Amino acid sequence: MKEDLPCTLVPVASLSGHEDRAWGVAWNPVKSLLSTCSADKTIRIYTYTSTPSPSFTLLASVPTGHTKTVRGIAWSPSGTSLASASFDSNIGVFQREVDEDEGNVGAGEWECVSMLEGHETECKSVAWSAEGNLLASCSRDKTVWVWEALPDGDFECMGVLMEHTQDVKCVAWHPTEEILASGSYDDTIKLYLDDPSEDWFCFQTLTGHTSTVWSIAWSPCGRYLASASDDRTIRIWKRVEEHKWACVHVLDGAHERTIYAVSWGPKPDNAGARTLGWLASAGGDGRINVWELEIEEDAEENSPPRHRLLARLEGAHSVSDVNGIVWCPREGYRSLLASVGDDGEARIWRISPSG
Repeated sequence: MKEDLPCTLVPVASLSGHEDRAWGVAWNPVKSLLSTCSADKTIRIYTYTSTPSPSFTLLASVPTGHTKTVRGIAWSPSGTSLASASFDSNIGVFQREVDEDEGNVGAGEWECVSMLEGHETECKSVAWSAEGNLLASCSRDKTVWVWEALPDGDFECMGVLMEHTQDVKCVAWHPTEEILASGSYDDTIKLYLDDPSEDWFCFQTLTGHTSTVWSIAWSPCGRYLASASDDRTIRIWKRVEEHKWACVHVLDGAHERTIYAVSWGPKPDNAGARTLGWLASAGGDGRINVWELEIEEDAEENSPPRHRLLARLEGAHSVSDVNGIVWCPREGYRSLLASVGDDGEARIWRISPSG
């Protein structure tokens, strides 16, 4: 029986071109650019027009120089650099070779300005800190690396974190603080801080998942963290002390197979003061779920946010797994959600009221 839900995910665009499965997707935070990456070793960059009916056009197919699958990508907060994580064990950083003319996103070619070496095997994820001065990467070699971005495309390793006992699947920075989170095949999430007198260190391990943690996403306010797992649950963690998070809720039964991706979007335009944003999840069952989360009025310290399922889409990429989903962070575009799958396509959706 079809669910009677308040919203629907409406298809906006289907972007083909990758010759193998698409693994990652990332919106540029300040420019009308969207990037995807694939097992075909390339990154594709699209430009898009304004809402309410965005139109997407291929801007560039970037020959990355990676010799194996490009597994993850991330734009810097300034929107000028794009980082890639590859199964060839390297991290690439790409920029325009010439300055862009104002208002002309098509100016200049993309080139690799830095190839970061150090991981011993497959890199799975890459993420920029809120200020753009730090880059984190993780690998099947069980490590998380923190790099400092220097002038002229140079990077310096600031720490090699060896806290996980298995393959590290994902990394994500807190939206306002230099706190780094990582999720792993060892079923845990690690939280890290920089000690000015020593080095980066793990200050808390979050346990509760019973299988691989595939994806993590901070809430825009930074008080919550969502994690998605092979155990088919999403856990919501809440900051209960300055450097302590606790699990306050488990979203169970929303997926029938592994949850590969979770994205916590900014507050929708014109949302209420208590709204924490929209949480989207996707995975091996081809389903996309979207929840609205809100702070309960007069809620106790460890109370979970109130949540309701807004929309559910079956077969988002036909019979293919959905490997990644990301909300657009730009004001005026926050109803747009991008997904990528084993079919090699990127698909753009808009959440709209049902009916």
